[in-house]
Amino acid sequence: LKGEPHRKHPGVTNLKTLRLPEELQTAARSIIHRAQVPRLPDRSRSLTNFLWSRKQAVETLTLRQKAVSLEKELWEKTMEKRGDIDEQLLEDRIKKKVFSELRRTTYHWTPMKYNEELGVVYMTARLAGGYVAVRRAMNEIKKRDPSFAPQSLLDFGSGLGTVVWASHSCWGDTLKEMVCVDSSGPMNILAERLLKGDDERAEPHIKQVYFRQFLPVSPKVQFDLVAAAFTLSELQNVKEREEAVLTLWRKTNSYLVLVENGTKDGHQMLMDARDTLLKKQEKTVYDTRPASVFAPCPHELPCPKLAHEPTTPCNFQQMYQPLPLPGHNERQTEKFSYLIVTRAEPAQAETEGVDWARLIAPVQCRTRHVHCRMCCPDGQLQHLVVTARKHSRDEYRCARSSDWGDQLPMIRRVEDDVQSDSER
Repeated sequence: LKGEPHRKHPGVTNLKTLRLPEELQTAARSIIHRAQVPRLPDRSRSLTNFLWSRKQAVETLTLRQKAVSLEKELWEKTMEKRGDIDEQLLEDRIKKKVFSELRRTTYHWTPMKYNEELGVVYMTARLAGGYVAVRRAMNEIKKRDPSFAPQSLLDFGSGLGTVVWASHSCWGDTLKEMVCVDSSGPMNILAERLLKGDDERAEPHIKQVYFRQFLPVSPKVQFDLVAAAFTLSELQNVKEREEAVLTLWRKTNSYLVLVENGTKDGHQMLMDARDTLLKKQEKTVYDTRPASVFAPCPHELPCPKLAHEPTTPCNFQQMYQPLPLPGHNERQTEKFSYLIVTRAEPAQAETEGVDWARLIAPVQCRTRHVHCRMCCPDGQLQHLVVTARKHSRDEYRCARSSDWGDQLPMIRRVEDDVQSDSER
C-alpha cells in the first residue's frame, strides 16, 4: 500500500461518475441545436438499441454448412413420401425451400453508412457512452503505468473522435500527434466540428489532430498508443477483423487498446483478437517485442468465461452523465468490454508475492465478510469470501474498497474458502 489508504490500493482503476469535457459538451449541443433533426430523441434511442443488439455477420462457411444439412434433411423427408415426381422439379423446389429457410433464420448484417443527419443521431446516442468506455479503459494504463507518456496516437475507426478526447484528458501534456482514421467522410467532418467547438474559424480545442480515410501505409511508422473503439464490430468477417488487428499491432509501439460493446459478440471479438495477437506468427516481423495482455485478463490462458455454458460476456460498467438534452438528465451506465495489449513487460515486481485477480462482477459487502467473483491468474473463475479473520485486516479492507473491474490483491494462504465456479 506504501502508505496509501485501502480505498486507493494499486488495483483500483474504477472512476467515479464521468461527464464529457465542457468544450465537447458545448460543441455537441450547438451542433444538435443547429441540425434540427426531426424526432431526434426517438431516433437516438432506437439507434442505441440497434447498435447494442448487433451481432457478428454469419460466416460464409457456416452458412454453406447450414445449407447443406438443410438440403440433406429435406431430401430425406421427400424420399420417404415420394411419388412419381420429376427429379429436376423436386431439386428446384428443395433449393427454393433451403433459400427461403436460410433467409428467414439468418442474421442480416449490414454495414453502417453515416450521412450528416445520421451522424448527428449517432452523436446524440453514443458520444457520452463511447467517451466514458474509452476513458475508463485508458485509466487502467494511467494508473498502472504512471511513467507512460505517449507522444503519438492512432485511432482506427475514429468516428466522433472520442478516443482523442479521452486520451487528451489522460495525457494532454505529452501527446504531440493524433491521427484519426475513419472511412466515413461525414463522420470526420463532424469530429472536426466538435474539436473546433462548432465554429469553423476557431482554433481546434485539441491541436495536432489529423483526419485520414485510410491507415498510414508504411509498417515502419509506429504510434505510442493505438486504439480502436467499437470498430471491430463494423468489420464484416473474422478474416477482416484478424487482418485489422494485426495491422494495428504492427503500428503499436507501446499499447493497443480495443473497446467493444459489453455483449457476448463484443467479448467474443476481443477474445479472437487476443488469440490472434498471442498465437499468430506473421511472415514479416518489423518489431520483435512480443504481445502480452495488460488488461483486463490476469493471465494469457483461454478465457474461462467462454468455457462455461451458458456463456456470459466479460464486461464492465462505467457511470456517466449523458449529454444534457431534454429527457437525458439521469445518470446512465455504459456496459463495455475491452482488451489492452502491450509490448512492454508488465511491471508487477513492486508487488512480489501478491496475486492480482480481476473482479468480474459487483462486489457484495456483507457483515464482516465480502463476496468477490474473480478471474484469477491460474485462468480459473473463483468465488472468494474474504474475511479479516481468515485473510488479514488489510486484504479484507482492500476487498471492501474494490469494485467490479478493479484488480484485487490476494496473498494466497487460505484455500478452504475458495470455490471454483465449476464446483458450485
